[in-house]
Amino acid sequence: MVSPTKLKSMDFYRLNAFRVFGYSEFSNCGFVENPERFDRGVSVRRWLIHCCCSRYDAFVRNGIILFFLTTSSLSLFDQRCDISIFQELSSYLAVNTTTTVVVDKSADGDFLRIHFNISFPALSCEFASVDVSDVLGTNRLNITKTIRKFPIDPHLKTTGEEFHSGHGSHDINHGEETKEEIPDGSIPLVSSSFDSFSKHFPLLIVNFNAPWCYWSNRLKPSWEKAASIIYHKYNPETDGRVLLGSVDCTEEAELCKRNHIQGYPSIRIFRKGSDLKEDHGHHEHESYYGDRDTDSIVKMVDELVAPIHPETHKLDLDGISNKTLKHLKKAPVTGGCRVEGYVRVKKVPGNLIISAHSGAHSFDSSKMNMSHVVSHLSFGRMFSPRLLTDMRRLLPYIGQSHDKLNEKAFINQHEFGANVTIEHYLQVVKTEVITRRTAQEHSLVEEYEYTAHSSIAQTYYLPVAKFHFELSPMQIMITENPKSFSHFITNLCAIIGGVFTVAGILDSIFHNTIRLVKKVELGKNF
Repeated sequence: MVSPTKLKSMDFYRLNAFRVFGYSEFSNCGFVENPERFDRGVSVRRWLIHCCCSRYDAFVRNGIILFFLTTSSLSLFDQRCDISIFQELSSYLAVNTTTTVVVDKSADGDFLRIHFNISFPALSCEFASVDVSDVLGTNRLNITKTIRKFPIDPHLKTTGEEFHSGHGSHDINHGEETKEEIPDGSIPLVSSSFDSFSKHFPLLIVNFNAPWCYWSNRLKPSWEKAASIIYHKYNPETDGRVLLGSVDCTEEAELCKRNHIQGYPSIRIFRKGSDLKEDHGHHEHESYYGDRDTDSIVKMVDELVAPIHPETHKLDLDGISNKTLKHLKKAPVTGGCRVEGYVRVKKVPGNLIISAHSGAHSFDSSKMNMSHVVSHLSFGRMFSPRLLTDMRRLLPYIGQSHDKLNEKAFINQHEFGANVTIEHYLQVVKTEVITRRTAQEHSLVEEYEYTAHSSIAQTYYLPVAKFHFELSPMQIMITENPKSFSHFITNLCAIIGGVFTVAGILDSIFHNTIRLVKKVELGKNF
């Protein structure tokens, strides 16, 4: 017989077995109803042997389920461990930065570069000028050393080689001024007769002028005298190699526009044969940039006529001297210009101005159109490919306002009237990136970001495209704060140690559970 104490212990054990394996597993062993109504007079040994023999497969099945549950827990824990290691590695490789605002550390006298690439569909490269001024009195006109100019068509496509400025306009000799009336020696040309004259004469040299223009009036006496000399020297009826003509652009505005005349006076040389080739709908011709006194004009014409055979009118370019060729340049076949390059300015408020400029030409401000498309405009040095590679990890932390005006167009379709100046107000802030990847910190890059506000203004003066820039006295400093390798190793070891500790606890629980199942099978508790 089983003692009451032993019976109570077996009752406790049975109830715990119910909790472990579930009620259904013992229903076939005589416990269909409430397990608390167990008859203590029944031999527990007999009941347990009966259950072990008749439902042995249930114990095995539950053991297998317990095994897989434990294994799944270990697998899930292993995945969480992998995630923790990956997160720690990502945290180590991630870029951590701190941003501060400090007073600009630039030294007195430092210069700043302005890089730009701007297209002007209605400004000829002949007169496109880049000027710089500032509040300290700096005033640099027609900068050419770091500037390149390319002729473009209305669709902003390049139509020729780089345009190089000709003879300096301030050195042009106009001869002595005279108030006496000079009879016209040149032939007045109009749109209806222009093409016929250009096709008839091997050389047609034309003075495009405007009566209101000071420089046109300065040229007129010398031009008419030279035309008379050339007329008698190379008679158009007997010789027929050259003819000097003149065009009043106030009367023949369409003819002047067709030949892209923007400054007055403009001397163009049309050659029979070469001028018949049309490029972009206009004749090719040359411009004369030499002295404008009578002797210089006559000498230039003589050298151009000399290579032409008087009977066949065939041209031999070897007869033209280099001195004369120096003053002749191919005239633009289109009226647009792309201006690109950079200028160096002081770090004080100032202006970058692009306009038509000449020391020996006048411009009709009512017909000047300063519409432009900004392909690129930035401050500071251009980034090299190697530097961009080093900066790639820090780019997300740097502002994206260093090229605020890029790919923006400012077009005047004459809806604003005449004499329209397009102005841009740029407020520039310096951003310095400091890295600590090495033992010592060093400045990786200095970037200049800016805000831009644009407007138009009507003026009594010559229209321009003005970029007014003003630098902030403060600068933004971005400092990289990388994590140390020792910190990464310490955290990694902590994760791995924790994995082994928890794995040991789970392993202990698993083995103790297996032992419990085996004890139930063998009935060792009674």
